[in-house]
Amino acid sequence: MDLTRTTLRLYFGKLVFGPGKADLLEAIDSEGSISAAGRRMGMSYKRAWSLVEEMNTCFETPLVESARGGAHGGGAHLTDAGRAVLADYRALVSILLTDGAARIAAIGARVGGAQAGGAQVEGSQVDDSQAEGDVAQQK
Repeated sequence: MDLTRTTLRLYFGKLVFGPGKADLLEAIDSEGSISAAGRRMGMSYKRAWSLVEEMNTCFETPLVESARGGAHGGGAHLTDAGRAVLADYRALVSILLTDGAARIAAIGARVGGAQAGGAQVEGSQVDDSQAEGDVAQQK
């Protein structure tokens, strides 16, 4: 049984963009609502809104646009920038899983003891001033 888990997290200054935020964007896109997306992911509206606000503030162009509720209801949708960021992130994950699969397996084969088969790979870009454990940090 292969328990290797590959997770890609991108670090841009204070913003960390990884699978949770990508999944939230995807849920907003399919649900048309921040609240419904949060429920689908098992998080509160406040938490979902906070993550959306963080992404909208950190990117040059907001990733999510929302309208307040009312007689016609509210809602939220991804902007073109939001769709592009989500597509680029999903493409990077796909590249990591396909092109990196052999290297991930080679590393996993060298893991022994209780840790065997339970590796987690986290993507980043190393710069000389960082600790050796970081695989990638984007700036």
